[in-house]
Amino acid sequence: MSAAARAADLLGRLTLAEKVGFLVNKQAALPRLGIPAYEWWSEALHGVSYVGPGTRFSPLVPGATSFPQPILTAASFNASLFRAIGEVVSTEARAMHNVGLAGLTFWSPNINIFRDPRWGRGQETPGEDPLLASKYAVGYVTGLQNAGGGSGGDALKVAACCKHYTAYDVDNWKGVERYTFDAVVSQQDLDDTFQPPFKSCVIDGNVASVMCSYNKVNGKPTCADKDLLSGVIRGDWKLNGYIVSDCDSVDVLYNNQHYTKSPEDAAAITIKSGLDLNCGNFLAQHTVAAVQAGKLSESDVDRAITNNFIVLMRLGFFDGDPRKLPFGSLGPKDVCTSSNQELAREAARQGIVLLKNTGALPLSAKSIKSMAVIGPNANASFTMIGNYEGTPCKYTTPLQGLGANVATVYQPGCTNVGCSGNSLQLSAATQAAASADVTVLVVGADQSVERESLDRTSLLLPGQQPQLVSAVANASRGPVILVVMSGGPFDISFAKSSDKISAILWVGYPGEAGGAALADILFGYHNPSGRLPVTWYPASFADKVPMTDMRMRPDASTGYPGRTYRFYTGDTVYAFGDGLSYTNFAHHLVSAPKQVAVQLAEGHTCYTEHCLSVEAAGEHCENLAFDVHLRVRNAGYMAGRHTVFLFSSPPSVHNAPAKHLVGFEKVSLEPGQAGVVAFKVDVCKDLSVVDELGNRKVALGSHTLHIGDLKHTLNLRV
Repeated sequence: MSAAARAADLLGRLTLAEKVGFLVNKQAALPRLGIPAYEWWSEALHGVSYVGPGTRFSPLVPGATSFPQPILTAASFNASLFRAIGEVVSTEARAMHNVGLAGLTFWSPNINIFRDPRWGRGQETPGEDPLLASKYAVGYVTGLQNAGGGSGGDALKVAACCKHYTAYDVDNWKGVERYTFDAVVSQQDLDDTFQPPFKSCVIDGNVASVMCSYNKVNGKPTCADKDLLSGVIRGDWKLNGYIVSDCDSVDVLYNNQHYTKSPEDAAAITIKSGLDLNCGNFLAQHTVAAVQAGKLSESDVDRAITNNFIVLMRLGFFDGDPRKLPFGSLGPKDVCTSSNQELAREAARQGIVLLKNTGALPLSAKSIKSMAVIGPNANASFTMIGNYEGTPCKYTTPLQGLGANVATVYQPGCTNVGCSGNSLQLSAATQAAASADVTVLVVGADQSVERESLDRTSLLLPGQQPQLVSAVANASRGPVILVVMSGGPFDISFAKSSDKISAILWVGYPGEAGGAALADILFGYHNPSGRLPVTWYPASFADKVPMTDMRMRPDASTGYPGRTYRFYTGDTVYAFGDGLSYTNFAHHLVSAPKQVAVQLAEGHTCYTEHCLSVEAAGEHCENLAFDVHLRVRNAGYMAGRHTVFLFSSPPSVHNAPAKHLVGFEKVSLEPGQAGVVAFKVDVCKDLSVVDELGNRKVALGSHTLHIGDLKHTLNLRV
């Protein structure tokens, strides 16, 4: 029978007291019906994680492949890589499930927009751009969930979850906490920036779950907002799955936000709004009383747990021994395989961003007698795997990766990334640099600087790190390569402009193989191709702009600069999409239209009146598309991957973005080789903007397409 029919059968056998046990993550066993206990909460942000009680490691499976934090994977701008990582993570998760070490429901990925550079959780996200976040969500979720043809159309390999819905990007900034923060967001910003990744995740990724967040949006806790849950996720987007609360957020809206008068009211409003599963215990404690008090009907409870049951049915949870089911042959031998670990290294190689290179890179291992490896992250291991981590298969630190190629001398320079005055060890560091052929400085952050429940207040390198960098650069005998390991961006203008620093790279939190990937790039075994997925702002941004101001668009009257490359009007240290290669790529536009006509219905007012825009929906949108063909040539002497970005600058109506990303493609070219890249542009989807009321519109008039240094203008008319 179908999953829905089986769920209905199960529902009919339960009492109300039993039903409420299926509203919470720690699902108790029901021996009367032979249903085993189940823990819903597992995590797989960038590999199978031990965060969340549903998954653990043991001597049977001591570790799992730890990929880079998503912010670095996103920098690859490689949609096929997003999916490939998801496939490996779900294979390892199923393998662990088969031996009793993991669940089947993983509350990943985090697809919130990295709106403010100070956000401690930006490292978990795919960056600041809604299109990139959408492509990441769809790729990773598809990789996690896709059960292949043999398992039935609706079967799930594991169930993913797109979180934290919505406009969640303040954790703890100057005493403002996520538990009570009210994100005041215009309908335009909500539909233009914050919602698109979730919409794509549900509609294009067919995700099995969405998690509502702790914060309020415009005065309402998201987990108690019927419009956002039942209205949008279920109604507009047609979620095929369950809605789960962030952990204890039902408790939080009652106890911290005081949103309801009683616990029963909190249980009633969340379930009636569309919540299906409570991470926490609140609904198990208070739902029966809410039904008895008439605040909630039993049919509301039925609807919620039915959504949960259907997902478990699709996962095969009720079908017996997992080893006799699809994916049943997977086991410990399928975790940490050499190919999985190689993919973790490849993901880091593709994500690492080269920001400055005056010619020192790539290094030649043969000509280097000694390399000084300096900095608080120079021998980082645990730091490389960020948060929501699992035990990795093994680590290769930067020092180990570099040391596998040349003789090294290591000095931490500071005992930790905080790098306070008394932890600074300058003389040993400068001496090492003074006698080495080349110096690699690895600085940046770790979870003590940026993490869940901790946002930054400054965009400068922590503590005395700038002094360490400058002193070592001044003392160094050979070229100095600065490597920044972090989730969020830093103002490193001093290093960008310094003649003493030959090269700068950003390596995110690069995962278990980060040091090997860094060496692959520095020694030119692989050509860097990563591009920044966020804007790097000057330090003054953090002094002038409150993190709690959710407005995306600039306000010239007050000097508010706006946020992210789409709207920000101020100076940058580095821009979204920046990233260098060891070779040069030339772009040539082969074909793109100069005019595109929108065929409106007969008698449409825009034929007689001057319209700034038309609705981005309706019959006139069907088949309204065109192709952009480019020839891309590797004009240098080294093979390399290259990301081709297609940006569009719309006419300036409805406070439209200055430019926005329409598409990206990654190509791999040998020296002298040329390749053709084609973008299919769907006018209503790709060139539309969101108006002040949250409606998508296609602006009429002149649109400018940007590809590298090329600009092409096309006129959209009726």
